[in-house]
Amino acid sequence: MLQRHKAQLRHHARLNDGIQLAHWFNSGDRVTNLSNHHTLSLYIADGYDTWHKTPYGWRNGGGPDRFCLMPSGIESTWDLRSDLSFAHLYCTEAHLRQMAEEIWDRSPAQLELHEKVFASDDRITQLYRHFLLSCDWQQPASQLMLSSASTLLLTHLLQHYSDVQWRAPQVRGGLSPAVLRHLTDFIEAHLDQPLTLAQLSQQAALSEFHFARMFRHSVGEAPHQYVMRRRMLRAKEMLADASLSLTTIALSCGFYSSSHFSNRFRQINGMSPSAWRSSQRATSSRQRE
Repeated sequence: MLQRHKAQLRHHARLNDGIQLAHWFNSGDRVTNLSNHHTLSLYIADGYDTWHKTPYGWRNGGGPDRFCLMPSGIESTWDLRSDLSFAHLYCTEAHLRQMAEEIWDRSPAQLELHEKVFASDDRITQLYRHFLLSCDWQQPASQLMLSSASTLLLTHLLQHYSDVQWRAPQVRGGLSPAVLRHLTDFIEAHLDQPLTLAQLSQQAALSEFHFARMFRHSVGEAPHQYVMRRRMLRAKEMLADASLSLTTIALSCGFYSSSHFSNRFRQINGMSPSAWRSSQRATSSRQRE
């Protein structure tokens, strides 16, 4: 719908079933939205001159970190009179209901999200800014972080912006030793693939909500943090072999190009893979002397 107007799609990612992400830019446009899916929109930059049509006239209230929640089947009209950069999280009704059933182990008689316009929520801003917008959406190694953050966002919507009034269930204890061993073996065998929270939770036969919390309890870090740490450790082991190219190492560690691998390696280790490889060679030479 947006692409039929003036909106420019800058980035797009399809995550686990029923969830998609899109980063948009638009300006000088009037758009009417009526979708068969839920949309959570966060204003990334600008948006101060964005107006929403209400029964009482046009209302203005946009700006960075404002969010809009547009439930499925509810029509809304927007007048963008200047620049706006925004990110959308799309979710189907079926996926949201399935998530609610998995979290609370019961089916809500009615599940309706509340429409929100130009609202503020520090938790939504944090999850967008620190997770969804902080990584390359096209990079396979980013899929676990994206899917984890998306699950947290949708759980937050269910708890705070829906008719479901149930408290989030308490998760006590971690994964059993056998499940944890199976899971870590599975991760090691698939570090070259774009792992998602749905895949890992299936290995543990748990919902994504319960799995993420039980994994953190057992390991001391979130699944996406653990997997990235394992990717970096494998990369360092492979860098010790001078015959392996950076491209080969990148692909083996779940990155689709050497440049994306190098950028992520530098962010975590403070130096490029090539510099790290050289420093290790120098250290080995001094030790031999």
